Amino acid sequence: MYKRINGHAHLLPYPEEIPSFMKEKEIFWIDDDRKCMRQKGWSRPITAPSFFLKEKLEWMEANRIQHAVVLNLSQLYGNGLPDDCLNEVLRFQNDYNARIQHEHPEKFTCGFVVHAGYIDQALKEIERCVEELGLQVLCLPTHYLTADGQWKGVFDPEIEPILELADHYQLALEVHPYDGEKFILLENTAWRFHVVWMLAQCADAYHFYTLNNYYERYPHIRVCFAHGGQLNQVNYGRRVQAFDGRPDLFVGKERPKRALGHPNIFFDTLVHDVLSLEMIIRRQRTTRQIMIGLDDPYPLGEMESERQSSYPGKLLDLAVEAGIITEDERAAIWCDNVLAWLSPNEAQKKQLINRIGLS
Repeated sequence: MYKRINGHAHLLPYPEEIPSFMKEKEIFWIDDDRKCMRQKGWSRPITAPSFFLKEKLEWMEANRIQHAVVLNLSQLYGNGLPDDCLNEVLRFQNDYNARIQHEHPEKFTCGFVVHAGYIDQALKEIERCVEELGLQVLCLPTHYLTADGQWKGVFDPEIEPILELADHYQLALEVHPYDGEKFILLENTAWRFHVVWMLAQCADAYHFYTLNNYYERYPHIRVCFAHGGQLNQVNYGRRVQAFDGRPDLFVGKERPKRALGHPNIFFDTLVHDVLSLEMIIRRQRTTRQIMIGLDDPYPLGEMESERQSSYPGKLLDLAVEAGIITEDERAAIWCDNVLAWLSPNEAQKKQLINRIGLS
C-alpha cells in the first residue's frame, strides 16, 4: 500500500497556549470550550476536533496519513497589525509550529510565516526560522498590506530580497490566499471570499510569479499554489491573449506558456471535482507537479463527511475510477510529489524520508 503525506494541513494551538496579549488586543484567541476561534469583529466555529494536536494525531491514524505539512494559520499573516505587536505575533506562530515539528518530527513538517511589507524584519525572521528552528517551508499570503497602507500582490518586485534568501536556503514555498474581504469592496455574504475570491487571489499571485520569471530567476525555490491554483488553469488562454494583444502592458515580462509544467511549480489537489483536477493535469501536461492537499480540518477541506459524501483522498480515488490518473500516479501525488516539493535535492529527500520513517 502506498504512503500518504498530506501536503496542506492546519493546526490550532490549544486556548491556553495562545499568549494573553493576543486576546487582550483582540488579535486572535480561542474560546476555552474550543468551540470558536476569534479576532476583533470576527469569529469562526471550530468544526472538527482535529483542529487540535491530540485529535489531529488520532484523525491521521484513523485515515492512514503518515505525515502532514502544517501551514501557518491564515488569521496570523499579520496584515493590518500594529507595528508594536506584529513581530510578537509572527514569532509566536513560528515558534509554535517549530515546537510541533520538533516534538513530532515523524508526523509533521511545519511552515513559518513572515510579513512581506517589512523586508528587514522578514529577512531576519527567515534566517531565525531556518538556522535556529530548523523550518524549511515558508508560507506567504497571496497579498499583503504595506506599512503605508497599500495592498500589493506577494510577488511584487519589492519582495525580491525575500525570494533571494529563500532561494539561498532552498526553501519550499506555500502561497495561500486570505484577507480578500479587506481590499475587495463587496459585502461578505454566502462565503464569497472563500468560495470565489480566494481562487482569484491565487491566480493573481501566479500571474506575477510567472510573468516575472521568478521560477527561473530563483531556481532553488519550489512553490506550491494552494487550492489547485484552480483559476490559473482556467485563465491561461486569457493571459496569453492579453500578452499577445497588448504587449505594451507586458514589457520585460515572461510569456505565460513557458511556466506550464515547470518542475519548480506545484499545485495541490484541493479543487473538489475530477474535471477541475483533469484540467490541471492537461494544462500542466504532467501529474508530477500535483500533490495531495486536504486543507484539513476546515469544512472546505477534504474531510470525512456523510453529508458531503466525502473522505480524505476521495478526489484521487474518483480520478482513478474515471481514468484521469493511474494508480501509480495517485500514489505519487500522495507521497513522492510532496517529497519533491519539500526536498531541494536527493540528500535532503533521504533525510526527510528517514525522519518521517518512510524508508
